[in-house]
Amino acid sequence: MNPIIQEITAAQVKHKVAPFKVGDGVRVHTKVREGDKERVQIFTGVVIAHKGSGIHETFTVRRISYGEGVERVFPVNSPNLEKIEVEKDSKPGKARLYYLRDRTGKAAMAVKEKRYDPTAKAAAKAAAKA
Repeated sequence: MNPIIQEITAAQVKHKVAPFKVGDGVRVHTKVREGDKERVQIFTGVVIAHKGSGIHETFTVRRISYGEGVERVFPVNSPNLEKIEVEKDSKPGKARLYYLRDRTGKAAMAVKEKRYDPTAKAAAKAAAKA
């Protein structure tokens, strides 16, 4: 990014954002204005994408509502974003979980976890050398 733009937007970047990653179950608290009243609305779902950096950083949350898939894209640095709570931690094997769009029911919220065992790989290398 251009250093001049980075310097100008540095004051608007939030530094105290809950650490979350793709695949986590989150509750996003957003401010909603209705006329002269303001309230907090909660959107709960699974983070399926996390894009950008700096002021342009966004994340996409997906949930199933009344049998229909609903996705919302939230800017991380938005002043309307009150807080982000991580409900469920996960270890997905991909950076974008767009495959969840094709699923229905309970499977739509189930994230495949990465099954990597470094000891098995080391044992396979040792067996190949011997």
